[in-house]
Amino acid sequence: MTESARFIQMLADGLGNGSIYALLAVGFVVIYKSTQVISFAQPALMVAGAVAVSYLGVALGLGGVEPPALGIPIAFTLAVLGGMAFASFLALGVERAALRPLVGRPVFIAAIVTLGVDVVVRNIANRFIGANPKQMNDPFGFDSFVVGGASVPQRDIAVFLIALAVFGALFAFFKFSRLGLAMRAAAFDQEVALAQGINVGTVFAVSWVLAAALAALAGAFLFGESGVDQLGWVKAFKALPAIILGGLDSIGGALIGGLSVGMIEAVFSTYQGDGAGQFLAFLGSNFAGVSPYVLMLLVLMFRPYGLFGTPEIERV
Repeated sequence: MTESARFIQMLADGLGNGSIYALLAVGFVVIYKSTQVISFAQPALMVAGAVAVSYLGVALGLGGVEPPALGIPIAFTLAVLGGMAFASFLALGVERAALRPLVGRPVFIAAIVTLGVDVVVRNIANRFIGANPKQMNDPFGFDSFVVGGASVPQRDIAVFLIALAVFGALFAFFKFSRLGLAMRAAAFDQEVALAQGINVGTVFAVSWVLAAALAALAGAFLFGESGVDQLGWVKAFKALPAIILGGLDSIGGALIGGLSVGMIEAVFSTYQGDGAGQFLAFLGSNFAGVSPYVLMLLVLMFRPYGLFGTPEIERV
């Protein structure tokens, strides 16, 4: 493989994986903006949504279909939408049953509760996964494009374009819709929002529904090639460096952070190691896995609230 083809391959891998991390990260951000709680239940919701996509795509046959002329795999799209709907209803139930009673309590209590929710949901999902990974029949993973001598998976292009569309829709939703404006107001000051007649409970519920749907969408692409396994939830925590890089309350920062994590990981996977022509060989051949966390620490040294996060000013 030529150096140019190697670079194109690295770029495609970074954009594809980075887009998945961005979709996961924005779910964390939406919940944090609305509730000031970091939801550790996102990995479990991602796995539950992915299992639903697998069931719909394999057991019911909504997958593995060649894309039609417009390049949109209709059957698989229906399976993904079904998985997103399932994850959303599950998240709505969790918010109503486990988190709504904690309104007004310290946020760290709600964060601990989300850890418990994560454990419970993951263990139930694992009963459906079983010993072998559950495949999805993801049609985007069946073929690739040849660009500059490099083989670029359709999956990487598809998830990048979908991520751009999702973030564009989120931007329009929060900026122009009444509900989006209400969510921004509740994130800024819940007491003032209540005084203005905004139903903060509805805002909380919508934030969880959105976050779960995005987690399921990310899971459909994350597990599309390898299948859903019982340890797949660990991959969701790659979104943590992304949200800390971009800022816990910044939706645009989630996109930048996710793409940054994906690209830094791809750069070290491609060019760093102990082979000929590699750099920083003394770090070993598996440094790519920790490189996002090193980047996160470097950013936090100079920007404690992330690149686009809002600094909190307290007067004493």
